[in-house]
Amino acid sequence: MTKEVPPEPLDFFIWTVEDVGLWLEEINLGGYRQVFKENGVNGEYLESMSMFTTEQILRFIRRCHMKWGDFITLCKELRRIKVACLKGEQKVRRPWWAPSCLSVFFVRVAKRNRQSRVVSLKLEP
Repeated sequence: MTKEVPPEPLDFFIWTVEDVGLWLEEINLGGYRQVFKENGVNGEYLESMSMFTTEQILRFIRRCHMKWGDFITLCKELRRIKVACLKGEQKVRRPWWAPSCLSVFFVRVAKRNRQSRVVSLKLEP
């Protein structure tokens, strides 16, 4: 039996639904893993949550049957990951979609310009 490894935070905006589920377990919100999977919540969706209107937030909370405290925890953890990405604190690795022959090249370029991988991220006050 192999233990599932949580996804790298640097790549959170390309996480699959399964990656999001592993991350939820890691931040003690594993009870929402199945409902997030059923609703197709992936990394791109998590990234877009920063631009949700109040109505969209309420709809998301209702659809996922989340408690307010859990939603706040989710937002805090997302912010922590975004800040770490912008500061370049995560280990760089080849994304799943890049061919393995480009691993060395990708890591070298990503290390030189980490912020190019998080262009859409914003630091909110």
